[in-house]
Amino acid sequence: MEEKYLPIGTIVLLKGATKRIMICGFCCRSESDNDKVFDYVGCLSPEGFISSDKNLLFNHDQIDKIISMGLVDDEEKEFKEKLNNVLKMMNKD
Repeated sequence: MEEKYLPIGTIVLLKGATKRIMICGFCCRSESDNDKVFDYVGCLSPEGFISSDKNLLFNHDQIDKIISMGLVDDEEKEFKEKLNNVLKMMNKD
């Protein structure tokens, strides 16, 4: 599997799933378990965002296949670097 934290817009298929998911966010907390943080938030593809209760929370290790990568440019690379730095600082606590 590629590097953790794929770019926004990446379309993936989760293990055991038949419906594609588009990554639309990172590091989201579950409403039912506020202590649990998931790597990604996604929405159905090609439908896109329907409502907040239709979003899916999942972790990187649940991804079976990358269908299409989102945009990777200098701004995305800079964001990913900042995200990784914040996560490293959080994990030190």
